[in-house]
Amino acid sequence: MDYLILFIGFIALIKGADFFVEGASSIAKKFGLPSILIGLTIVAFGTSAPEAAVSIKASIAGSDGIAVGNIIGSNIFNTLLVIGSAATIKPVRIKIKTILKEFPFLLLASSMAFILSYDVVLQGSDINVLSRGDGIVLLAVFLVFIYYLVEMALSSNDKNENNTLIETEEIKEKTLTKSILFIALGMTGILLGSKWVVSSSTSIALSLGMSETLVGLTLVSIGTSLPELVTSIVAAFKGESDIAVGNAIGSNMFNIVFILGITSVIKPLPIESKVFFDMLYLLVATAITYLFATTGKRTNRFEGMFLSLSYIGYMTFILIRQ
Repeated sequence: MDYLILFIGFIALIKGADFFVEGASSIAKKFGLPSILIGLTIVAFGTSAPEAAVSIKASIAGSDGIAVGNIIGSNIFNTLLVIGSAATIKPVRIKIKTILKEFPFLLLASSMAFILSYDVVLQGSDINVLSRGDGIVLLAVFLVFIYYLVEMALSSNDKNENNTLIETEEIKEKTLTKSILFIALGMTGILLGSKWVVSSSTSIALSLGMSETLVGLTLVSIGTSLPELVTSIVAAFKGESDIAVGNAIGSNMFNIVFILGITSVIKPLPIESKVFFDMLYLLVATAITYLFATTGKRTNRFEGMFLSLSYIGYMTFILIRQ
């Protein structure tokens, strides 16, 4: 039964992400909003909803390994496989604002999460934990990020170039009502599909004797990140590379500063020592992706394949590590 639910969940995710990108792209085209803003806000918020629901529920239930592993694993998945897959399909153009602001912001947020939680080494504590105070700091960074997005949206109205950012003929402009309906249907598919995928895959994994942390870093993080993967792949095929990249970066920001922040405010999160390797791997992966983005303001197919293979290598390592 779990395998059937898993299959149905995948179908719901794929169609949900397709509808969501159609609706978001149509609204961006209708109102002259830049695609990168849509990717960093509406799409990122929507596709990050499964991570938020899973991590908060897991934390309250006392499954801290799943709560933390889900967030770190999802960000590694987004950085390596989501951007990597999109770039492999079609070289991804990276806008100068993303290079100068969004990527460094993400690196800063990921570094802060690492520093705030590494209490044994940095503060001489007995355990590593993200306290409520640490969560408040992360939420403060989230508010700064939201302020930046709003400021970017307002300033974009004064730039003529933003009126022609979405020129893909494949995405036809719909009425506002129809666009909103597409977004609503897409979100329903994404949320229900993610729920079914996560519940069934977790049940399957636990029956095989995997630890909670490993479940969080692998099956749960993959399940909750499937919306980002499908959304970015669909966007790449349709030529909306801004949504593909903005979706991954925005989702990672929300995962780190909002979801990790709100989860630790609700209940302090103990961090297993071995998870710090995964945090460091995330930092290195983000830095490498940022380096690729600065070379020619794009991520080409070779770089996309390198990122995707790096994720496969990471998964192989943690499965052996257990």
